[in-house]
Amino acid sequence: MTEILDRVIPGAQPYAYSNHELVEPDWRRFPGWVDVTDSDWRSAQWQRSHCVKNTAQLRGVLGDLVDDRFYADLEADIARAATMSMLVPPQMLNTMAWATAPAGAGSLTDAFYADPVRRYMLPVFSDRRTDWTSHPHSSRDSLHEHEMWAVEGLTHRYPTKVLAELLPTCPQYCGHCTRMDLVGNSTPSVEKLKFIGKPDTRLTDMLDYLRRTPGVRDVVVSGGDVANMPWPRLESFITELLTIDNIRDIRLASKAFMALPQHWLQDEVRAGMERVATTARNRGVGLAIHTHVNAAQSVTPLVAEATRAMLEVGVRDVRNQGVLMRGVNATVNDLLDLSFALLDGAGIMPYYFYMCDMIPSAEHWRVAVWEAQALQHGLMGYLPGFATPRIVCDVPYVGKRWVHQLHEYDRERGISYWTKNYRTGIETTDTDALSRSYEYYDPIHTLSPVGQQWWREHAHESIAGAEATHAQH
Repeated sequence: MTEILDRVIPGAQPYAYSNHELVEPDWRRFPGWVDVTDSDWRSAQWQRSHCVKNTAQLRGVLGDLVDDRFYADLEADIARAATMSMLVPPQMLNTMAWATAPAGAGSLTDAFYADPVRRYMLPVFSDRRTDWTSHPHSSRDSLHEHEMWAVEGLTHRYPTKVLAELLPTCPQYCGHCTRMDLVGNSTPSVEKLKFIGKPDTRLTDMLDYLRRTPGVRDVVVSGGDVANMPWPRLESFITELLTIDNIRDIRLASKAFMALPQHWLQDEVRAGMERVATTARNRGVGLAIHTHVNAAQSVTPLVAEATRAMLEVGVRDVRNQGVLMRGVNATVNDLLDLSFALLDGAGIMPYYFYMCDMIPSAEHWRVAVWEAQALQHGLMGYLPGFATPRIVCDVPYVGKRWVHQLHEYDRERGISYWTKNYRTGIETTDTDALSRSYEYYDPIHTLSPVGQQWWREHAHESIAGAEATHAQH
């Protein structure tokens, strides 16, 4: 519990607020970027063409500031555990270990190991757990989004909302990606799925489905990352959405807003966003951007500049949906520091923190439901109510639930039970969907010795029972 709530000095407030000025770290501190100009750094094209895609390229940037043991650890993870291939934009790499001044060979090694952004963007094998690397109930498509595709790439889980996965690529790949079965390149551990339909056909099918489904009012346009779609094609899709009478909210999902803000500052993108934002406003449709920031150090002046640019052209709001991860942000201080950096520094609304999903090889990141509840309690009272992020559990076959909304909780075995008040797209004829309990599982290493022993003895039995329940609905 101490790790979650942080240490409290007697007589002091548990969290001390201060308004910190945002910092754009000096990229020239890395040997590989000593000659990179300000103009280069602000170029989206330069950022994309200099993404770090392998260990050799990382060495080219960091040189001997990081010891060989780190590179070997990274290679071991790539070969044995990684569910996502390496792809780190310079903007994002530059925010790692930036407060530690290089002092010579190997001087940044410990700082890199400890860095929260590094922990999820460049995971190493020693980060992973060796007792329970994956939960027995983990799965590649842990939220069963593919099962709920109304047409290829369009997940219809909630009654009035859909998720449109336009493309399977991003400008950056996060180690904890919930869509690790589809997004990005294959790794030694994961052979990725592929869309079957041609891109234009898939987008047309999505639009046709929305035109004939008037109960849908809200579309999350995602992927992958919309920043990887050529702007004319993305603008065309948004413009078509805006012709559908029942669509009242459109949310563009882009982690690149933080990892590659240079993209959103391009003249073509600014002008195009102004066109679609104007059309949306004239139609009374809310157009927002949702980004994904997990650590306060990632909020830099360029991120704030991109936010201002989008708000100035008429985007209704920029909101953040982070992921709760141990070793990254799973303390109250970390989450409040991040929330204030977003709100005060960049004008980004702290919105959600999702519990990390039950994908393979993610147990070292995941926290238990009771830990998430303690974090939510610790956040209350510091931020304005409208900007206090909700911590949610994305329960398989259910969807987002506030972490205190569970129906029952077996703390010893780490099994929480959840109910819902709607049918997903695959349950239209399921008479028990609204009365059934749905399970979510805490990381086994967070359980008592008795609970851990239960899983050692009954894991296969538990999986068989869950599969039988799944088959019924």
